[in-house]
Amino acid sequence: MEAFQNLGFWGTLLVTVVLSALPLVFILLYALVTIYLEMKVAAHVQDRLAYMRTGWHGVLQPIADFIKLLQKEDIISSAADRKLFILAPYIVFMGTYGAYAAIPFSSIFIGSNIDLGAFFIVAASSLVVVGILMAGWASNNKWSIFGAVRSAAQMVSYEIPTALAILVGVMITGSLNLQEVTKFQAGGIQDWVIFGGPLPLLQKILITPFTVITFLILFVASLAEVNRTPFDLPEAESELVQGFFTEYSGMRWALFYVAEYANMFLVSAVVVSFFLGGWGSPFGSALSGPIWGLFWFILKGMVLIFLQIWLRWTLPRLRVDQLMYTSWKVLTPFLFVCIICIGLILVL
Repeated sequence: MEAFQNLGFWGTLLVTVVLSALPLVFILLYALVTIYLEMKVAAHVQDRLAYMRTGWHGVLQPIADFIKLLQKEDIISSAADRKLFILAPYIVFMGTYGAYAAIPFSSIFIGSNIDLGAFFIVAASSLVVVGILMAGWASNNKWSIFGAVRSAAQMVSYEIPTALAILVGVMITGSLNLQEVTKFQAGGIQDWVIFGGPLPLLQKILITPFTVITFLILFVASLAEVNRTPFDLPEAESELVQGFFTEYSGMRWALFYVAEYANMFLVSAVVVSFFLGGWGSPFGSALSGPIWGLFWFILKGMVLIFLQIWLRWTLPRLRVDQLMYTSWKVLTPFLFVCIICIGLILVL
């Protein structure tokens, strides 16, 4: 932003608004693509066709669905708390969108290049829990309240292993700034933190098993953070109708939906930034640069999103007790072991 200071107040404000809107444009386009991808992957897993009528192989179906939602009536139950009911989806989306400020999409584009970027992402995304609780309570529907309480308990529980896994990446790279974390991994696939980063060879050999475990745990915890199968209890259609947004319709329902997909890319972006080299090319200096960086960053994120979609149609839903057991008695103890071992290796 320093380059735009000579534009004056209004010029700087205009540039700030435009740059701030770029992630929103990305989220909307990405959501359309991912909705189509999810339906197609689901169809192939289940040996059926999915979208075929609207456009070639149904490529225009997500746009048709969006237009349909624009025309749907916005229904608010007479028993609902109207103000909180209306505000909740915006709180959820704001929490997710705010976290995008610290995501380094390429070497030249990051919304806010702050030194506490990883901490900011964890803090901003936790606002989503407030919006979900607000939606469940304001709906005055028992299924919505059950879903909201489940979601709050789940997200608070899985924020612990998520934060601990991020802490492992911070220990190795020595920074909370995701742009600096990505630069630490520059040099090709052999220098990604999952493979030990640009550390001495002996340290890389010793540290790699623990970073691989941490990477897998962070990916699993990210599934729970965004309520994806097998951790989709807050939205369990078979028992809670639609969970915390049962009473929502039209564009308010769509806002929850877009926020969920935006959250999927957000957690994937954190995993990519800390453990898969961020916007760095896997081939080192080859195929690198700002444009290539954007391509690699989105490609890596979409690969993780494909895995999230694939798992949705592969694994059954966990019970509530199994959900909590996995967080507190499996993921968290494993991460403490990884933190202690990696710390010892780095120090000794």
